[in-house]
Order: sequence, then structure tokens, then C-alpha cells
Amino acid sequence: MQAMPTLDDLRRYAVARTLFTPTTLLAAIRRLGFVQADPIRAPARAQDLTLRHRVKGYRAGDLERRYARLPVEEDCLVNYGFLPREHLALMHPRVSSRAWDAATRRRAAEVLAFVQARGSVHPREVDQAFAHGRVTNYWGGTSNASTHLLDGMHYRGMLRVQRRDSGTRIYSVASHPTVAGGAAAEAERAAALIDLVVRKYAPLPAASLTYLVRLLGYGAPHLRVALQRALQGARQTLASASIEGTTWYWPAGENPGSRRFQVDDQVRLLAPFDPVVWDRRRFELLWGWAYKFEAYTPAAKRRFGYYALPLMWRGDVLGWANVSCRDGVLQPSFGYIRGRAPEEVAFVNALDDELQRLGDFLQGQRSV
Repeated sequence: MQAMPTLDDLRRYAVARTLFTPTTLLAAIRRLGFVQADPIRAPARAQDLTLRHRVKGYRAGDLERRYARLPVEEDCLVNYGFLPREHLALMHPRVSSRAWDAATRRRAAEVLAFVQARGSVHPREVDQAFAHGRVTNYWGGTSNASTHLLDGMHYRGMLRVQRRDSGTRIYSVASHPTVAGGAAAEAERAAALIDLVVRKYAPLPAASLTYLVRLLGYGAPHLRVALQRALQGARQTLASASIEGTTWYWPAGENPGSRRFQVDDQVRLLAPFDPVVWDRRRFELLWGWAYKFEAYTPAAKRRFGYYALPLMWRGDVLGWANVSCRDGVLQPSFGYIRGRAPEEVAFVNALDDELQRLGDFLQGQRSV
């Protein structure tokens, strides 16, 4: 029988199981199961900042440059990002919770035929051919109606992102394998989706597990009922423990107290959406302070900065850094939760090494 893990065990386990030995790009994406995307470059996109710790010799933009040759798709899971193509069958055919009216269905059919005839299209080509006008977007402003329609067609599985052109999605017609219907098949897919997110984000406090399953309603809105049922089953089959009043879950068969989960001496600057720090509830439980993503917070109200990268050393998140790059020169600024940086020479050297790695990584960004 396994010994009850301590909070220190969970902290070490949370870091070591996801910061695995760097491997190939495809192997890293498959091991992560999903890589969250974000368009902000400060100093690079979130997907690149996440992958640089896990892919040998990774440079900013490598995913975009190699995407068309990989069995990887841009799609939705708990949010938008990149996932192995084989996971699409867990969510498609996706049935949106927002039904289109007859006029929108007609426009989508016309655009689908247009894309099919051309093979692939830039949103600008669709706008020029159909002149759909403007629509009110999610934030209350206006956006191009053709772009909005293409997004909706992609979400519903009619289109896929074939590649990107200077960051803009280039679409082609999607083809999804036929999947079995019925309650049993839905239950199986729901269970597989929960397994996917647990393996990515474990160990999870009970409230975070519930939250993640609710977020899966974004990637699989038609499976919401099945997901809630699967959640009940997951609570019975996942390994768990109650530590300091919080119930934690992780994959059955893994032992957080195992000696194989060890942290190293590297300093790492992590993306705001890196699996280590993505769950803010877990972050505060494990490291004792509340980290916030403040890119959309008014500047006067920010504590950490526009795009603060959590700073980790020896398994402890000590603070954060905001990093810009001008004329090829990094310009980092640091903040520390205890007021100042560690004075050990080992930390100073490890931070220098991380900044060198970050500078090398950013050299790839010039071509995307």
C-alpha cells in the first residue's frame, strides 16, 4: 500500500511529471495531450514558450513552421490550442450549443463549396468573394463576418487549419472519421477526455477536476451530460488523497511519493499557460501565493506585469519575469514573492543559463 503523499510530494510530482526530458516535437505534443495557444508575443507565443522546455533544440515558431507536416490539429479542448490528430475523434462530429439560423447555414454551405473548389483559402479570399460585412464580436466590438463564419465552421468540424500565413489561419475542408453513436460510445469518449486532461494537469484538487470537466464542454458541448456522468466514475477510479483539507486526484498507477519524480537545478521561465502553473487554484495550494495573468488588466492595476512568466528554481516558484527583446537583446525585469532573489551562486548561474536558452530560442521568431 502506498504511503499517503505530503504536499511536498505533490509539488515535486506536479513539476517532474510534466517537465519531462526534452524529446521530439510530435512526441512532446502527444505526451502533453494538448498545448494551449495564445497569440500574444511577450516575448513569444504561449505554445512556443511551453514547448521550448520539452522539445530538443526548439526555436520560437517551430510548431507553426512544421505544423503542416505533423499529425497535429488546431482545435478546441478546454480552450483553443494544438492536439494530436487522433484526439479529434473524441470530440467530432461536434454539435455546437449555438444553432445557426437558415441564412447562416446557407452562407456556410456556399463557403464550404468555395473552399472545396480551391483546396485552401485565406480569410481575405472568402471576404472578397462573398462580402459578408461586419458582425459584433464576443468583446462587444466588430469583426469581419467572413472571419467569424470561418471560425464557426472550423469549430463545427467543417474546416480545419491547414497551415498559417504570417499568423493567419489558412483553411481547408475537414474530414473526420465516422464514430459510433449511442450512450455507450458517448460514455467512452467522455471518459477518455477526462483521462486526457487529468494526465495533463495532475495532480488536481477536487474543485479543479470539476472545473476542467466543465471546460470540456467547450471542446465537446454535445457530451456535457456524458461528461458529468464520467466525472462521477473518475472520482472512483482515480488515485486520491486528502491533504490539509483538500482532496487531490491523479492517474491510478502513479505514486506522487516515488523517487522517480525529482526536480532539477535549472531555472525555468514558464508560460502563463504552462501545465505547471495553468491551474491557479493548484498553484496557490502548492506554492502559497496567488499568481495572476494580467495582460487584460489595466496597467495601473497590475501587480506582476503585462505578461509575467512564473520563475521556477528547484521546484519552487520564486517569482516572475517580464521579458522583452529589442535588437536581439533580452531585457528582463524580475519580481520575487519574498522581496528579493536568492543569493546563492547556483541560482545566479542557473538564471544566466536560462536567459541564454531563452535568447537562443527567440532567434527562431524572426521568420514567423
